[in-house]
Formats: sequence, structure tokens, C-alpha cells
Amino acid sequence: MTSNILTIPNLLTFLRMALIPVFASLLYYGYTGTALILFVIAGVSDGVDGFVARRLKQETELGTILDPIADKLLMTTAFVILTLPNIFPPPAKSVPFWVTAAVIGRDVLIVTVAGAINVMTGFRGFQPSWLGKLSTTVQVAAVTLILVAAVFGHSIYLPTTYFFVVLLAFASGFHYVFFVAQLMREAESKEKSS
Repeated sequence: MTSNILTIPNLLTFLRMALIPVFASLLYYGYTGTALILFVIAGVSDGVDGFVARRLKQETELGTILDPIADKLLMTTAFVILTLPNIFPPPAKSVPFWVTAAVIGRDVLIVTVAGAINVMTGFRGFQPSWLGKLSTTVQVAAVTLILVAAVFGHSIYLPTTYFFVVLLAFASGFHYVFFVAQLMREAESKEKSS
């Protein structure tokens, strides 16, 4: 049992989760450059843990649950703090509230749909969709760009960044409902054929 928990990918996920309060504190207290470095490390660890899990054949049920939770915690924390007024010294500006509302709303929708389906049907075969993965990737890139803008003062690209974050949040949230329905149909057909 311990060998299924203490795998390299799971340890990387635990590390990413442990970095979240450190990242939040650095950002809140004005250490934006250090927060940027820590966020990039957390983002890279997300890609590395999946690669290592596949390469070393260390994919576990715990990992499939913890990895998206770690992603959602990191992104929610980042966007909430970046929305706080006066989080950056002028001329940098906080992230507009509607961007953060879209990011959190997507996650609430996905968790609510998954929870309701699990309670009603017992279905547990949830997987991330390709559009959901793309949305998370864009959110990671967006937070990185927002922090780069705060550190170096180049913010001309931020309105476009916000647009893509919100567009993909809405698209991936609604797409996930249909994606889960497809997963459930596939699971039912496998049960009938076996």
C-alpha cells in the first residue's frame, strides 16, 4: 500500500501542493519575482509528474485523484490572490474579478457535475478532457504572464490573455458535461459486452 502512495509522481504532486501556501504568502507580501519562480517550478512539476508516472509505470489511483486537485488548488489560489486590490505596486493592476470568477466557476461546475453523477450512479471513471487540459495549460501560462507583467512591466498582452482564459474556462466546463456522458456510455457498453 505504501508503495502505491510514495511514488515519485505522487511525491511531486505533494510537493506542488506544499508550495501553494508558500507561493500565496510570497505573492501577498510583495515578493512577486520569487513567487514567479516558485510558480514556474510548480507548473513544471505538474508536467514532470505525469511524464514520470507514464515512463516509470507509476500511475496510481491516488495520483489520478490528487493531480487535478493540486492543479485546481494552485490555480484557484493564484487567481484569487491576483484579484486582490493593490496586490501589485502601480502601474501593475490586479486581475479583473470576472476572470477569476470564470476560472472558479468552471471548477465548481466540474466538481458539482462529477459529484452529482457519482452520488446518483456510482460512476467513478472520471478523466480530464483534452479541452480541460488545454484550459489548465492556458491558465498556468496566464498566471506566468501576469506575474511577468508585474515584475517587468510589460502588460500590453494581458487583455488577450484574459480573453483566452475565460473562453477556455467556459468551453471546457460545458464540454466536460458531454465528455462525462460519453465516458458513462462507454463504461455501460463495456459492462454489457462482458
